[in-house]
Amino acid sequence: MHLLSVNTSLSTEVEYQGKTIATGIFKQPISSPVFISKMGLQGDQQVDLKSHGGEHKAVYAFSSDHYPYWRQTLKNTQLTSGIFGENLSISGFNESCLHIGDKIQIGDCLLEVSQPRIPCFKLGIALNNKHMPRLFIEHFATGIYLRVLQEGLIEKGNKIEVIKTGQFKLSVQSVFRAYFDKNYSGAIAIMEKALLLSELGPEWRNKLSARLSSHNV
Repeated sequence: MHLLSVNTSLSTEVEYQGKTIATGIFKQPISSPVFISKMGLQGDQQVDLKSHGGEHKAVYAFSSDHYPYWRQTLKNTQLTSGIFGENLSISGFNESCLHIGDKIQIGDCLLEVSQPRIPCFKLGIALNNKHMPRLFIEHFATGIYLRVLQEGLIEKGNKIEVIKTGQFKLSVQSVFRAYFDKNYSGAIAIMEKALLLSELGPEWRNKLSARLSSHNV
């Protein structure tokens, strides 16, 4: 795996359904090294802190391998790094092969896989397609949120290495599908196992707990 692009943005105001809203989804590639702190990338601004950012969602990474699928599906050959709102565009960063709790070295930084991404309506704004959040979810490859265990500099071209695999080897995609795919085999067992992982972000811990509680009612 290699870091192909580092993407940041400041808050931008856009018109949406007759209202003016602020968003930080319009990420643009940068060429210089970037410092990553516990709360995210220097020069990057998260607007909706309920949905993005914070300790457990400090960095959002997305696999560049997904781009050909979306260029074909959306019939848009102009999709470039950062269009999905990702901070890091990484080759081979596959949700089916990465696990909750994996520890990942990038440059000077040590990051930890905390949870899958759930897209909000602003993804539809970025791609000028109101159906995009639903399409993103149905593809089961929405990218990965990371927390920062060791701060430091990263830059385009860095090699990326998983230096420790998460307990249970529970893939990010399996957790995502267990929650969103009603026909996914073994969903209950996967959600129960995910809740045993201390590395799982609190947002997803709450979601899985609520789902399991409703199932047992």
